[in-house]
Amino acid sequence: MEAYLNWSGGKDASFALWQLQKQGNIQVSGLFTTLSAAYRRVSMHGVQERLLDEQALRTGIPLKKAYLPENASMEDYNGIMTEALESYRQAGISRAVFGDIFLEDLRAYRESQLAKAGMEGIFPLWKRDSLELAKDFIASGFRAVIVCVNDRYLPASFAGREFDAAFLEDLPDNVDPCGENGEFHSFVYDGPIFHEPVPFQMGETVTRTYAPARNNDDCYKKEDSEKDDAPPAWDTRFHFRELHPVG
Repeated sequence: MEAYLNWSGGKDASFALWQLQKQGNIQVSGLFTTLSAAYRRVSMHGVQERLLDEQALRTGIPLKKAYLPENASMEDYNGIMTEALESYRQAGISRAVFGDIFLEDLRAYRESQLAKAGMEGIFPLWKRDSLELAKDFIASGFRAVIVCVNDRYLPASFAGREFDAAFLEDLPDNVDPCGENGEFHSFVYDGPIFHEPVPFQMGETVTRTYAPARNNDDCYKKEDSEKDDAPPAWDTRFHFRELHPVG
């Protein structure tokens, strides 16, 4: 069976790919990533496009990219995804792989969108314990660095840290060990899915605050109980650790 994998370059997508490669019954024939059209960086992670290309090159799997407009609405996103799904379906690929772990509403959304395109989803990490999953990732030989942290959950000092046992030990109790609620994002630079490590140099930490998406139809809408002059209810401030390609 052939499938494509929704690829962020982070640990969950990487570990999902590794699980399927070990099982051997599903062939991941393509990687798919959305990036910012304005900045050419991986959505939410902030990783430069060139590093994404270097990752894909080291997996040996073709990478397809789609570019999101600035302040993309859900309508924008759904349109881009529909086009991508149709492209894969026409190529004879009817399955999509995701690294989701336990967010029921997100899985339901994904499966709903896939069903419209006549496709189905595969979730290799679904319902696994987050802490055990994180430890298994590290024990399997993967190496990753934290490239983005949500200021609501973690201070800027966590950006740029290795995803290792010490990192897990230092996480506050309200932060999922895999960052499944969006607390942090990672960049995987070594592991069993790569034929060689991805070289990079660590750069500066940059803090960004994002404006509400167009039409307020996304994740920055205020709660009913909030005053008009209150800050958005959802998370809009993030700390990014810049990674620079080498060579």
